[in-house]
Amino acid sequence: MIDVSDLTKSYGAIQALRGVSFNIAEGEIVGLLGPNGAGKTTIIKILTGYLQPDEGMVWINDLDVLNHTREVQAQIGYLPETAPLYPELTVQTYLRMMADLRQIPEAEQLACISEAVYATGLQDYLTRSIGTLSKGYRQRLGLAQAILHKPKLLILDEPTVGLDPTQIIEIRNLIRRLAEHSTILFSTHILSEVEVLCDRAIILMNGVVKADARLSDLAATSNAMLVVRESQPDIARVLQGVMGVRGVQSVDPVAGFPAFRILGDPEMTGVDLCPAIYEAARAHGWPVRELWRDVRTLETVFNELARGEEVMN
Repeated sequence: MIDVSDLTKSYGAIQALRGVSFNIAEGEIVGLLGPNGAGKTTIIKILTGYLQPDEGMVWINDLDVLNHTREVQAQIGYLPETAPLYPELTVQTYLRMMADLRQIPEAEQLACISEAVYATGLQDYLTRSIGTLSKGYRQRLGLAQAILHKPKLLILDEPTVGLDPTQIIEIRNLIRRLAEHSTILFSTHILSEVEVLCDRAIILMNGVVKADARLSDLAATSNAMLVVRESQPDIARVLQGVMGVRGVQSVDPVAGFPAFRILGDPEMTGVDLCPAIYEAARAHGWPVRELWRDVRTLETVFNELARGEEVMN
């Protein structure tokens, strides 16, 4: 559905994108993740044809965005960070106007508007002025206009920014429902949004893709945690000799007991070292209290990449 190749974009002396490339298949829901200023919104503006890159190519559904901008835009539903709403209009008047702008045939408009209204839970607000709606319902209306023409691709820029916890949950549930019919790319700097909604994340930092993988792959590790009831002087030396172990770190005690993180060989990512560690502990008579695989969270991955970026700078 989306094919991005070697995108670069500068704003004067500031280089917003530096050789960004990624692909998104039809039916995926992908989070574009990164800190503020990472280049997320710049990518979205290029994908939607509102901004031209300095270099690189963008294809959406086999169409070159730069040469077929209108055709591509007709297939995209787009919700920018600030929804394009007119406070003096009523909800139904606004949606009728958007249906006209989307060139939906008049005979089909009522059905399209009704479907979008019920999908976003706006059926009780049709005669309300947009200016009287809460921010959560304005976001719903922004999503309604984005899906009005039943787009193949839905692009959302920070869809839950500024919402309260209840509104965030409502928008998340709505995005899940929309994903049943559309490919979805949404940008955010909120890690929990990606963990809850996505199977895959693209992590962007300083205009460069630092990670692009399924969340299960990002979290995969062969590291393990071992907690013993009492300190063992030879524990690090013995564990270093276990096949697949590349290092042993003493970490903060767990419930007052000595704890160690066993680092697995990166080439053996996903291999469970716990059975071999247990056998080593049993052979040396260590009083094991706990032993488990050390699973990384998206926050852990993000922080590791951020620290690496700081070191490089």
